[in-house]
Amino acid sequence: MLMMLSIIVPGCVMIPLDLGFSRDIALESQILPQTADAFPEIDTLALNQEIVDFLDREVTNRSSGPEIVQRLQELLFGPDHLNLQYDDLLTRTAIETFQDRQGNCLSVVSLYIAMARHLGVDAEFQTVKVRPRWDRRGELLVLSQHINAIGRFGGGTTYVVDFTPEITLQQLTANTVSDLHSRALYFNNLGVESLIAGDVDRALGYLRNSLWVDPTLSLVWSNIGTAFSKNNDKSLAEYSYRMAFDLDKTNGTAINNLTKFYFQQGDIETSERYAEAMERFNNKNPYYHYNLGNLAFAEQNFEQARDHYRDAIRRKDAEPDFYLALSTTYKRLGDTEQAERLFEIARQLVITGDQIYQPSREKVRIVNERSILRETSAGFSVRTGPL
Repeated sequence: MLMMLSIIVPGCVMIPLDLGFSRDIALESQILPQTADAFPEIDTLALNQEIVDFLDREVTNRSSGPEIVQRLQELLFGPDHLNLQYDDLLTRTAIETFQDRQGNCLSVVSLYIAMARHLGVDAEFQTVKVRPRWDRRGELLVLSQHINAIGRFGGGTTYVVDFTPEITLQQLTANTVSDLHSRALYFNNLGVESLIAGDVDRALGYLRNSLWVDPTLSLVWSNIGTAFSKNNDKSLAEYSYRMAFDLDKTNGTAINNLTKFYFQQGDIETSERYAEAMERFNNKNPYYHYNLGNLAFAEQNFEQARDHYRDAIRRKDAEPDFYLALSTTYKRLGDTEQAERLFEIARQLVITGDQIYQPSREKVRIVNERSILRETSAGFSVRTGPL
């Protein structure tokens, strides 16, 4: 999922702000004028004959669900087979992922689910709420969220398939979602990718279709608001941001964008009120400070990165990633003694902590309860301007 910067805090902390929002059917009909799916020719889960022949040739034993799942892992990720590679720049259908041998998590999971179902194995999409991570792409800050696959063999046994470089496993924070939900995320991603490329009209077409498929997705309302803002459709941009926050009171994307929107319109009082609410919200969030550190580090401002990582640790002192980041920063600043000390703290936290770090070689995990893995780019959200 691509979002244009959203703040997601563990525990689903709500932003203390009342927008006094009420639905406006007239405006919504302008935002979403279509009455049918605009891209019926795109089937994100379809398999072509080449893929069917590949499965028929490579999966000969279909009597055991676990064995099929293990075989699919070998076929998708094994160096002697498809050897799929991670690529977060382009969202693909199942067929395109097979052909290109690469994709983001939504793309690869779509291919996996389509293959598993063809082979008679239960497989569904599962969305994940995890720590936020931002990347700067031009003038946009992009937050990647995550989706993986979950299935059941019977007898209470569940498996999760995830495609990530490394995973941080957290329990009981995932939701199984429908194929339609995943289709909406697909068009959301295409919309954000078009925004990043500067094609606003194409972005609007994709984002509108995403909302037509699932009008309850807060992140898509935020993203289409950014598209309308770039198109100078002020009333539609404002309404979209407000709608996004009304649907999800933890969505900081909309408030950040409304803050900038009202400032640009000269409504400084409203802009400052929203900014103060977000500042209070963000200041409590260790991952917000962690990501500010990441952005500063990427720009080689190591002193600033150090200060942000320290702020993150002050708010959550048991997160190994914070110490690893600070260790790396001290190394770049030439303080090897501090770097080694912080690295050792991070190592001890990984050993003694309740998080489970799992290497990327094993894409399948058999569990007896629902679980989530880590973030990549299932869906994106974007915010324009600085943090």
